[in-house]
Amino acid sequence: MLREETVFGPIHSRRLGNSLGINLLPTKGKICNFDCIYCECGWNADGRDDTVLPTAVQVRNALEDKLSALMLECVPIDSITFSGDGEPTLNPEFPRIIEDTLRLRDAFYPSAKVSVLSNATRVHVPEVFEALKKVDNPILKIDAPTDELASRINHPASGYSVARTVEALKQFGGDFILQTMFLRAPDFDSAAPEVLGGWMEIVRTLRPRLIQLYSIDRPTPMQGLQKYSVEQMQQLVAPLLREGFNIQFR
Repeated sequence: MLREETVFGPIHSRRLGNSLGINLLPTKGKICNFDCIYCECGWNADGRDDTVLPTAVQVRNALEDKLSALMLECVPIDSITFSGDGEPTLNPEFPRIIEDTLRLRDAFYPSAKVSVLSNATRVHVPEVFEALKKVDNPILKIDAPTDELASRINHPASGYSVARTVEALKQFGGDFILQTMFLRAPDFDSAAPEVLGGWMEIVRTLRPRLIQLYSIDRPTPMQGLQKYSVEQMQQLVAPLLREGFNIQFR
């Protein structure tokens, strides 16, 4: 499910409302330093026909044109959301693009939020962190409490470390949104005590302002995956709910 435009939508999001999407990656391919077994965009190997990244100027022009047209049509926008076909912070002009987006948001839709969906692999890069700190909703992913399990779920590029990611996320002082996928596969289970317990300890360490828990909603590139219901996820994280953590489920 690849996005074929740099700016797409708006689409209705259960988490973000009427969301205008921005894809900082190729319009006919996929570039990511994760290769998640559940990714709706498919495997990385299946999306390599196009490797051209949009420039900051191209993104700014496309976004300005789209916002201008939507405003004239009186279309409401709740969020301008960086999602797209892979990891948005891999675009080398990501910090500049965030600055341009914030200026355009203020000019056209000042009440809209700017959101970034990221796998958090580049939060340790100072300019990426500073850009993410400026947006309203930095939505950052940790799916597994250990490198071994992350390798099964996310297939990260070499050098990924859960511990380093946690240390980098501490810089937010809790002012970020943590996103986690719960699922079952033939060789692991997000609800296994050692997995769930380790993940909850990460939550207690980082104390994010919001946690978004979700499960499979669309076809996945790996076969044999099983989803959790909202009710099951609520039961699994009941200790965190009792401790006062703000958790959304879908």
